[in-house]
Amino acid sequence: MGVKKRFAVIGAGIIGAAVARGLVQKYDGADVTLYEKEDHPAAHQTGHNSGVVHAGLYYEPGSLKALLCRRGVSLLLDFARAHDVAFEECGKVVVATNDVEVERLEGIHARARANGVPDVELLDRDGLLEVEPNAEGVAALHSPHTGIIDYRGLTEALVADFRRSGGRVRFSTEVRKIEQRSGSTGSTAIVHSSVDSQEYEQVITCAGLQADRLAARSGEDKSPSVVPFFGQYFILEPRFNDVVNGLIYPVPDPKYPFLGVHVTRRIDGGLMIGPNAFLSFSREGYKGLGLNVPDSLAVATDPGFWKFAAGNMATAAREIGGVLSIEKFVAEAARYVPALCGADGHRATRGIRAQAMNRDGNLVDDFVIDRARATMFVRNAPSPGATSALAIAEHLIDTAALT
Repeated sequence: MGVKKRFAVIGAGIIGAAVARGLVQKYDGADVTLYEKEDHPAAHQTGHNSGVVHAGLYYEPGSLKALLCRRGVSLLLDFARAHDVAFEECGKVVVATNDVEVERLEGIHARARANGVPDVELLDRDGLLEVEPNAEGVAALHSPHTGIIDYRGLTEALVADFRRSGGRVRFSTEVRKIEQRSGSTGSTAIVHSSVDSQEYEQVITCAGLQADRLAARSGEDKSPSVVPFFGQYFILEPRFNDVVNGLIYPVPDPKYPFLGVHVTRRIDGGLMIGPNAFLSFSREGYKGLGLNVPDSLAVATDPGFWKFAAGNMATAAREIGGVLSIEKFVAEAARYVPALCGADGHRATRGIRAQAMNRDGNLVDDFVIDRARATMFVRNAPSPGATSALAIAEHLIDTAALT
């Protein structure tokens, strides 16, 4: 028998779990280790997102984001069905409230069709009311196959499937750096963790909120840097659970880099609104002030952030209202779902987005994957990263196999 090929995957969020599982499936008998600094999977972005399975409405046709989203939806739902992971194809409407938004909506419709989103259609006011009787708008885009899922449960199922296939998981093991090594038989990589150092033929990092730091500690470029933005969700009291049938989104405004407040059904039957998007003072602080001094100083010394901030004061002004006032947060959602006016409820644990940013202050919109000999670094996996996770895993594994 030959020597087993050894792989390491860093990070047990949904993308890392999908990559680890994909490796043991592709390489029969391979030795694959999944590292995670927490004591459970899906501890960060995966476990704190909206739970939406995106259909691919907004993305530039032909972009990696668009291609992986459409492939990812199919793989994700097939896996969910096979492993009894809760999901619901509840549908989504993007609601236009004026003529300017109608024009933008037509552009989204064209993109959605170019991306192969199934059964997507434009609705007039009456058509919108048939789908969502409590929605208010002059037109809407309907995506009947957009859905919601239990991403935490799905990631746990991926990890369990990985283990059944012979994979090894090392929880509570933080990776400090990855060292590249060249030898007579080719390049390898040494994973230096909080516990020990191990050598592998191939390493794939999916470190999310810590992606830039791990890359920098491993000798790679600090850019794009991760600037954390938190998203606050507000879970409405149960009497509002049946106000909407699916997901209701506003039309994106190109003046702002973030989408704005939307209405989202939860897989547990509840209803929530959000998220806003505001600078986070911690990469992993999900409660309270979430203040982490090193994380805050990292943002303060990032020249790209200050260039971004200078050009986005209007965004900050729009978003701060929902941070400080639940009433303003609800009022924004009630603009297109008037039945929610005055709704009460409670704040959910916030999510934190690992937003990659270039030195010029521009947000990185597509997936970024860097290569350093025997290591691949996933530097940016923005929304729809969770939806696309199994397709991203395929892409990473296929790309690694070419070297």
